[in-house]
Formats: sequence, structure tokens, C-alpha cells
Amino acid sequence: MIADPTKEKVADETTEKVEDVEEEGDDVAKDENGASKPKKKRKRKTKAQAIAEGRVKEEVKPEPATQFIPPLIAEPPRVGLSKIFIDGVYPEGEICEYLNDNSYRTTSAEKKQLEKLANENPDETYQNIRRAAEVHRQVRQYARKTIRPGMSMLEIANLIEDGTRALVEEDTSGKLQSGIGFPTGLSLNSCAAHYTPNSNDTIVLKESDIMKVDIGVQVRGKICDSAFTVHWDQNYNPLIQAVKEATNTGVREAGIDVRVGDIGAAIQEVMESYEVTIPHKDGRVGSTTYPVKAIGNLTGHNITPYKIHGGKSVPIVKSRDQDKMEEGEYFAIETFGSTGRGRVVESGEVSHYALNSGIKNPPLRLETAKTLFKTIQKNFGTLPWCRRYLERTGTSHYLLALNNLVNQGIVQDYPPLYDTPGSMTAQFEHTFLLRPTCKEIVSRGEDY
Repeated sequence: MIADPTKEKVADETTEKVEDVEEEGDDVAKDENGASKPKKKRKRKTKAQAIAEGRVKEEVKPEPATQFIPPLIAEPPRVGLSKIFIDGVYPEGEICEYLNDNSYRTTSAEKKQLEKLANENPDETYQNIRRAAEVHRQVRQYARKTIRPGMSMLEIANLIEDGTRALVEEDTSGKLQSGIGFPTGLSLNSCAAHYTPNSNDTIVLKESDIMKVDIGVQVRGKICDSAFTVHWDQNYNPLIQAVKEATNTGVREAGIDVRVGDIGAAIQEVMESYEVTIPHKDGRVGSTTYPVKAIGNLTGHNITPYKIHGGKSVPIVKSRDQDKMEEGEYFAIETFGSTGRGRVVESGEVSHYALNSGIKNPPLRLETAKTLFKTIQKNFGTLPWCRRYLERTGTSHYLLALNNLVNQGIVQDYPPLYDTPGSMTAQFEHTFLLRPTCKEIVSRGEDY
């Protein structure tokens, strides 16, 4: 149910009382002695009754100039979703029925019962991921309208993250019930992934840039992971279209018992059917045509509670990987296309980090490292984070301690990933849930 903040109580005009009157030309009744009888007092009737008897015309009023529109998009987005969807029921994603050997699932009473049980569990209910997905849709809609060349990377990151925190109603108690799922990716040009600005970043978005916007939102550990690409040079339209179609192909091919290697082959076939022709910009006449290549050492992945990479990978090129997708799993299909060689390497200043799972009380000698470890545990758990997020907790002068945790294998660092200099890369990504009765693409929106 969506709350209507503009609804007001108004008087129902059909309850207005009107007095019945004599028709013109009627004589006053007299008794047998010729005296006038007292006129009977007629009952007052409602306007609705008078309209029904045809004695009063119904007034047709014009529609009000402004009608209620659900406040799904405030600008900037700041209204927590629980204040809009007051019954706790959030929009369902795109529903895709299973085919072939799994088609029985659509009507199976047993499978429907499994979904019923899941939705009765506050940690497993589909409302968690749907809430995260609706936050994602609203934040990215505002971001896509607002991001323009001339904005700094810090401005763009704050625009997205402030909206996410407000809409998901970030839990700052340490229980991590809701919040940002991972650092906002804003990788530019040949950088395909794992870049978000650190607090001293001075990069400004240019009209010639291609930027991958990767946003994560989590509710009770259920992470919605979805990405899109923005660009202004129309020569790169085929690159963007190739990656978008490749992602949609991967999502379409995915399902229960499907081998991930087969999904990768389908993605690669679509992706690499495209090419990009770029006019020379160094004074030379003519242009150069580049084949679009799938970046072979980047993959999609399954998502488990509070872990963005749950252990299974979904390749985006043909492979012999025989892992199968299973009922109940969450997956993010993300594809990356490039005008370069189609492989990335680690390079540049690190911004992304995550606590390695399974580590409770590591033996640490540095007191600053012990303090930092506890801060990370409390504020992020196993969710990825960046330096800016650490600084929001009030932590400062932490680099020595952070490097100590990285060197001991307690914290994993994730450097930016680059293809060849001068190449351009693009990304699209969707999260879906393999429900017992159907596949639900939770992050699907009108934009992509």
C-alpha cells in the first residue's frame, strides 16, 4: 500500500439537505366549509434523493487540477521507503516463468508452500530484496537525470550514497539491518571496476568519459547489486548496446540447474557480435573500428547474506565451468565489454576493502590495528567498504593500521581494474532471485 500524503477529508455534497417545494400553479387545498387547510409540512430530503427523483440536476464538477502522484521520487530522494510503502509490501521485480523441465514449478503446490514459508521468515522474506531494489531504482533514476560532465567524482558519489542512506533508512546501531551494500563504483574509461573516489580525489567527469555506475543496497543482508553505464559521445553507442544486450542475454539464460559455463558462452556470443567505429581525434582523416570484446577475467557471482561474492562465479565468456545454479540462490549477472584486449589488471590507488570472513579475534600486536579491526567489524561486518566510509565513522590516521590488517590477510584490498590505456569499457548488471516457482529479476526497471 502506498501512502497518500495529500489525502484530506472532504464533505460529501450528496448529504446536503434540500427542501421540497410546490410546483407552480398548484392550488391550496380547502376543507368542506371552504376554509383553507393548513399546508402539510414536507420532509426535507437529501440532495442525492432529489437527484434520484429527477427534480434536481446533478452538478458535474471538473477534475481537480492536481491529482495525487505517489511520492516515489523526491528530488533529491530523501523519503524513507517505509514511510511510502506503509504496509511493508514493496514492488515485485520482473517475473519470468521457468521453462522445459522446470515448467512444473509455476503451479506446484509444494513450491508455492516453500515461498510462503520463506515470506513468513523476517530474514528470508522477499520483501527485503524488493525493498533494496526499489531504493536502487529510485536512487539511480535521480542519478541518471542529474549526473553531468563538470561534476566531480566526489559529488557524484555523495549524490548517490546520500540518497541510498535516506531511502533505505540506514541502520547505524551496529546491527547492519539496512544500508549501503558496497562502495559506489564510478569507474572511468579503461577502468572497468573497483574505483570509487577517496576523500582527496580531484577527478572531474568529462564529456568524453564513459562511466560505469555500480550501486549496492542491502536490507537484512540481502544485497541488490545493479549497474549501468553513462556516456555522452554517441560514437560509443554500439559498445553500450552490446553490453546491455549481453547482460539481458545472461539473465534470460539463467535458471535452476543451468550450467554457468553455458551462460558465459551465450553472453560472449552476443557481446562480440558488435563493433565500434571511432573517428580519429588527432588530426588524421578517417576512423578506426574496434571489435567489442567481453572482459574474460571479470565475472558475475552469486550473493549470500552480507557477502557480495558468495562463492560461485558466472563467466561472461565460454568456459568449461560445470557449476549449476540452484533453487533459492541470488545471482548478479554483470557483463563488461571493452574496445581493448578484453582483460583487466590491477592498478592505481586502492579504495575498496572487505573483511575476510571467518576471522573473529586475530592476534594483533598494533593497538591501532586492534581498534581499527573492531571498528570495521561493528560498522561493516563482511560488507565491502571504502576509505570514505571508514572516515564517516570518525576514524582518522588509519593507513598504517589498515596496511597491517591487509598484510596479515585479515582485510582484503581490491585495487582498480584496468584494460589497456586508451580503451573504453562498459558495464550493465542485474540481480535476480531463483524462487521455487519462478525467476524474479528484482533490479529490473523502466530504464534497463
